[in-house]
Amino acid sequence: MQVYSIDTGLFKLDGGAMFGVVPKTLWQKSIPADENNRCSFAMRCLLVVDGERKILIDTGMGNKQSEKFFSHYFPHGNDSLLESLLRLGFHPEDITDVLLTHLHFDHCGGAVSRINDQFELTFPNALYWSSEAHWQWATSPNAREKASFLTENILPIFEKGRLRFVEEKKGERTSFSPGIDIMFTNGHTRSMMHPLININGRTLAYVADLIPTAAHIPLPYLAAYDMYPMISLEEKENYLEEAVANNHVLFLEHDATTICCTVEKTEKGFRKKETVQLEDLI
Repeated sequence: MQVYSIDTGLFKLDGGAMFGVVPKTLWQKSIPADENNRCSFAMRCLLVVDGERKILIDTGMGNKQSEKFFSHYFPHGNDSLLESLLRLGFHPEDITDVLLTHLHFDHCGGAVSRINDQFELTFPNALYWSSEAHWQWATSPNAREKASFLTENILPIFEKGRLRFVEEKKGERTSFSPGIDIMFTNGHTRSMMHPLININGRTLAYVADLIPTAAHIPLPYLAAYDMYPMISLEEKENYLEEAVANNHVLFLEHDATTICCTVEKTEKGFRKKETVQLEDLI
């Protein structure tokens, strides 16, 4: 099994929204804000190559939205989804599976492209994986979360017949493929999926928006975007206990500087332990 970090660019979000009730005097020590209180965050995806399967986890924001839409998020940087794949020698047609942790625009926007004013799947040969509960949640959104679920990112997957669901078993993890199990959480959004990838006896955990950056490892650091913050708090604590006990490597989707790290439990609570290079796991 091979794993590759796929950079799709950076975007900006309000620092207060990303750190919830934590005061700016604390969070800005880790991630400084600009004059508009916005911080730069990555949209980092993961490619898992396992035999004939090439599994892409999340797809970033994409580039098909309007100028007005992008003005709210200021996408920047030199990387894009397809260019990052091509640098590694992979083409869109090579991808066999696209596993979408959840359907917020910054995680699934690159799954669908606009070509000649038509919406087409970016990865034409791939099956696209969601969970049935999250799909229903995203296609009938609540008012608070509606702006994050864009129909043009979601419905073409179903209309093209490429949508598949990962089975969600209450209280259990689901086997997605040999070496990849799926953990579900419900605090950030309904039925968010977290691939737990076994590589040479180590677990690489794609923590998505449960722990967006290394700065979010301390328990109180929860984004205001979380639909159910007290559930997020419980899920995060339970997972971090497991991550410490089993020396998991966390893959950080939104951290602009740290791709992977381990976690330790100190007198002050959970903290980042060490930065880990993906190459060291293979």
